[in-house]
Amino acid sequence: MKVCTIVGARPQFIKAAALSRELRKTHREILIHTGQHYDNNMSDIFFMELEIPHPDYNLGISGGSHGKMTGEMLIAIEEVLIKEAPDVALVYGDTNSTLAGALAAVKLHVPVCHVEAGVRTGTLISPEEVNRALTDRISSLLMCCTETAVDNLAREDITNGVHNVGDLMYDALLYYGDMLARPDNTPESYILLTCHREENTNDEKLRQVFEALQTFSVPTIYPVHPRNKERAAHIKSEGGFSNIMLTEPVGYLESLYLVKHAKKVVTDSGGLQREAWFYNVPCITLLDYPPWPETLSGSWNQLCSPNKEEILSRLSITPESERNENPFGDGTAAQKITRLITQFEDNGAGTA
Repeated sequence: MKVCTIVGARPQFIKAAALSRELRKTHREILIHTGQHYDNNMSDIFFMELEIPHPDYNLGISGGSHGKMTGEMLIAIEEVLIKEAPDVALVYGDTNSTLAGALAAVKLHVPVCHVEAGVRTGTLISPEEVNRALTDRISSLLMCCTETAVDNLAREDITNGVHNVGDLMYDALLYYGDMLARPDNTPESYILLTCHREENTNDEKLRQVFEALQTFSVPTIYPVHPRNKERAAHIKSEGGFSNIMLTEPVGYLESLYLVKHAKKVVTDSGGLQREAWFYNVPCITLLDYPPWPETLSGSWNQLCSPNKEEILSRLSITPESERNENPFGDGTAAQKITRLITQFEDNGAGTA
């Protein structure tokens, strides 16, 4: 059985590392990298340190508007799928690579398996919400991380092929947990900041975040997305934010180390808020909507606007000490997904 896996962004590389290792035991996998994240710090280091198989195709598509990027990916992925004729196309998450891969496949009558299906924030203002909702609608297999995601799909009358398999991010964290790498010059005590979404990185909002974190006695480590590098450096220099340590993007093993050992995490990343939750690190998420509402229990994760006073208020709250369950599964999502893909094909691409 041949599976074409389509990836393009950092979070997808992490999930692919967990799933490809299991999938390739029984299936032939063709790996397509769209190029959405393309440089060493955003792409190559993940393939190297996570020992992800080298992509069979690297399409080199990045930059431009959402429509331009998605359209170019759609054309290029279609050509690969026609050549490879896979039994299943596998896509992850909610990026432009996800939607382009799913559209190219379904138009060629190739069944789509969407990993991390059913996530909803309730607003189409976010391009990620558009990508994930459309991908779910045209997928044959929908692999959900949590029961909440299953319920979200049911409200949209999507019930066929839906499975709660757990979170591949948790699989990866367990597998790589003993291989963490401490980045150079990391202080003993620090707050970790990641902030890359367009709605959070204009001058005023990012300045508000810096002003809040500047007040703490420990420094804040901020690995900066390349798209935001110049703006962050300008705001830091102009405002004299000596407590904000700007760094290059870090690899997965360094990122996990920074999350695990942080006093607190401030982020707008869907993956990082889950990793903080896995490691019992208090987190505030700079979003108005909860992509992972499971993490909000007990105030371990709190939604927050990029506003100085609100950030300081949220960071002062102490989470509840007890957590009774892990809604993200048992760390065997990769095995479950592989088994369900096999069953799907054995049943004649019908149901699994």
